Amino acid sequence: MKLLLQQATGKLARLSEFFITLGPFGLFAVALLDSSFVPLPSSADALMILLTTAHPRFMILYALLATAGSATGCVILYYISRRAGSRALNRFSPAKQKRVKDLIDRYDVLSVLVAALLPPPFPFKLFVISAGVFSFSLVRFTVAIVCGRLFRFLLEGYLAIRYGAQAKEVLAKYYPWIGLGLAATVIIFVVGRKLLKKKPGSTEERRAEEG
Repeated sequence: MKLLLQQATGKLARLSEFFITLGPFGLFAVALLDSSFVPLPSSADALMILLTTAHPRFMILYALLATAGSATGCVILYYISRRAGSRALNRFSPAKQKRVKDLIDRYDVLSVLVAALLPPPFPFKLFVISAGVFSFSLVRFTVAIVCGRLFRFLLEGYLAIRYGAQAKEVLAKYYPWIGLGLAATVIIFVVGRKLLKKKPGSTEERRAEEG
């Protein structure tokens, strides 16, 4: 078993090196595969930084390609999970399954957006699989993935332009806090908006009752 795992890891490493030689098209492929069901040793994040450091003027193009690849991979995994049903969640503990389902039921598209923003080891794929299993709206799912991933790749591109080869270390140090801060901001904004919407409604209801 250990030998098979080492062979598989070696093949994935060679596949990653091949995609790196393809430049922007390789970035799209790595993002797609890594977001679907083939984890690659060289992640889209690292390749995004590498390409942007080498060619800063193409940063926005790289971010768009990485976002498109990641969103496509997520949609593929979404459809696979939808067809597989509850079996797709077998490798996750019942407690994690319930927690994610509760979050999706309670926060809807917001939960997927926040999941797309947060860095590893956050269980992003569990949200993607759960969205498929529980037949979450594909349109809202895709919009949330695109928004979250585009922000992430644009931030990586900005850091690569500013810090060059050191961007990876800067990202590893600060992105968890940036992601958490942004996620908290999104949650506060959406919850506050819902509360403001409820207030006029409750006032109108009271007036109707008084009348």
